[in-house]
Amino acid sequence: MISTAAIDIETPDWQIAGRAWDHAAADWATLFEPYARDAIETILATTGVGPGTSLLDLACGSGVALGRAERLGARTAGIDAAAGLLEIAGRRAPSAELGWGSMFDLPWSDASFDVVTSFNGIWGGCDEAIAEAARVLRPGGRLAFTFWGPGKHLDLRDFFIAVGTSTPEVGEELIALAQIAEPGVAEAMVEAAGLRVDERGTSTAIGEWPDADTAWRALRSPGVVLPSLEHTGEDELRRRVLDAVAPFRATDGSYLVRNQLVHVVATKPAS
Repeated sequence: MISTAAIDIETPDWQIAGRAWDHAAADWATLFEPYARDAIETILATTGVGPGTSLLDLACGSGVALGRAERLGARTAGIDAAAGLLEIAGRRAPSAELGWGSMFDLPWSDASFDVVTSFNGIWGGCDEAIAEAARVLRPGGRLAFTFWGPGKHLDLRDFFIAVGTSTPEVGEELIALAQIAEPGVAEAMVEAAGLRVDERGTSTAIGEWPDADTAWRALRSPGVVLPSLEHTGEDELRRRVLDAVAPFRATDGSYLVRNQLVHVVATKPAS
C-alpha cells in the first residue's frame, strides 16, 4: 500500500527530488536500475535476509531489492520520494509496505526492522538518513548501503562529467554526493549514528543496452539528469552523453559499461 500526502504550497526538497526521479520512471526501472542486482544479492546474503527477516529499503526506487527480498521470504517495507517509482515497486514487491516520503524522516517506530538497506540512495551529506536507519533498527540489526566507487573505477565517469558540467548547480551537487566514496567518509557517518562498521567491500555493476536509442533512454532517466536536460536541451545533452559512453560501444552498436559499487555494512549494538 502506498501512502501519499498533499503537496504544500512550499514543496519540500524531497518532493522536488521525487518529481525529478519520476520524469522517466519506467525507463529507469527497466533500463538502468537493474545495474544493482549483483550488489543486492551480495548485501542480502551478507545481512542474512531470509524467511521472517523484517527489511526496510531506503530510497527503494522501483523495488528491485524489495522484490528479491520478498522472494527470499522477508517481510519488506520501502520508502521513496518518487511516487511513480513506488507504483512499479508495488508490482514488483506486492506484499511490501511502501511509503511516499523522505528517508530523513521515517514513518516507522523505533526498533522496527532487522535489516535496513539502501542501494545508491545514501550519499555524502545524508547523515540524517543513516541516523534514522539506526533509529528504526532493532538492537543487533544491520544497516547496509552502496554507492558509486571512485571515478577511476567507473565506465560512466565521463557520463557524470557530461551531466555535471551542463549546469554549475548539478556539478556542485554531484561532487558533494560523491564525497562518500573517499576512504573513511561512509564509515565516519555510520559511527556517528552509533553503529559499528563490520565490512567495506565492492561489487561490479553492469549496464547493457542494445543500441544508442536505448542507451540514451537509460542514461537520461536518473533524476539528477533532469536539470541538465531542461537547461541544455534533449538533442545537445544526448550528443554529449553518447559521446561520453562511445568507448563502450561494440561494433554491433550495443553498449556494455562496468562500474564499481562500494558497500558498507554495520551493526546496531545490542546494548
